[in-house]
Amino acid sequence: MMSDPCPPELTLLYDGGCPLCLREVHFLQRRDRAGRIAFVDIDAVDYNPDDHQGISYRAAMGRIHALTATGEVLIDVAVFREAYRLIGLGWLYAPTGWPLLDKIVNGLYGLWAQQRLNLTGRPDLDQLCRDRCELTKSGQQ
Repeated sequence: MMSDPCPPELTLLYDGGCPLCLREVHFLQRRDRAGRIAFVDIDAVDYNPDDHQGISYRAAMGRIHALTATGEVLIDVAVFREAYRLIGLGWLYAPTGWPLLDKIVNGLYGLWAQQRLNLTGRPDLDQLCRDRCELTKSGQQ
């Protein structure tokens, strides 16, 4: 089998157990006709941090992360800014890169990230991590 001659420009790490995250991912996938974005479900049993710059399950579940083709790690609103740029809708998120607005928007995203699991009816991050640890242990036996 031949390797993909064009690696993705962005690899977006998302929570496949989050209905709001899935909605956003599906939107991006439909718009990404050129295949510039790869999507990795961090909630999948086979998610391996070593394959993604060492970004742990806990870190990835706490805040959105993405990796550029050059290996740069993006977090928070910078992920959306880059993803939307790649699908031709960069103008929507462009203002979030402005100095003052950047701090405000990232602060608001931080509040959202802290409440995301609760708002979507899921266990808190500590419980998810305990469950993940148990799942990993049972899979190794």
